Amino acid sequence: MQTITYTLDRIDEIAHLLIQEAGDQKIWIFKGEMGAGKTTLIKSLAKALQVADSVSSPTFGIVNEYQTQGKVLLYHFDFYRLDDPMEALDIGIEEYFYSGNYCWLEWAENIASFLPERFFLIELTIESETGRLLTLHHHQNGH
Repeated sequence: MQTITYTLDRIDEIAHLLIQEAGDQKIWIFKGEMGAGKTTLIKSLAKALQVADSVSSPTFGIVNEYQTQGKVLLYHFDFYRLDDPMEALDIGIEEYFYSGNYCWLEWAENIASFLPERFFLIELTIESETGRLLTLHHHQNGH
């Protein structure tokens, strides 16, 4: 477990640090209350990975697909409005997880039973209007 405190003016620097910290882990779970900055952090991560598309939370669908300049696909999920976890299976969530591409998940607790055993958890805590605390965990085999 690692903790990082930052202010929003350092978010691009933090995005690069998270990419390094994740290593080869492609499934990332962003956990935090509404307004903690999950989507803002994801936008910065996409920028760091050279995503050409405009990045936003998948408000109407469950998943948005982005492509980097190098033609690598990234998937951004938002399970906040998910009524039934089985909907995640209907969209083929397991295929996304095992695609080898980045899968960034918001509100993953709504599909807890379908999460893979190995993922990178990023917990965001609001410390002030522009300050955040990140707690990073590498989960493996349910630990």
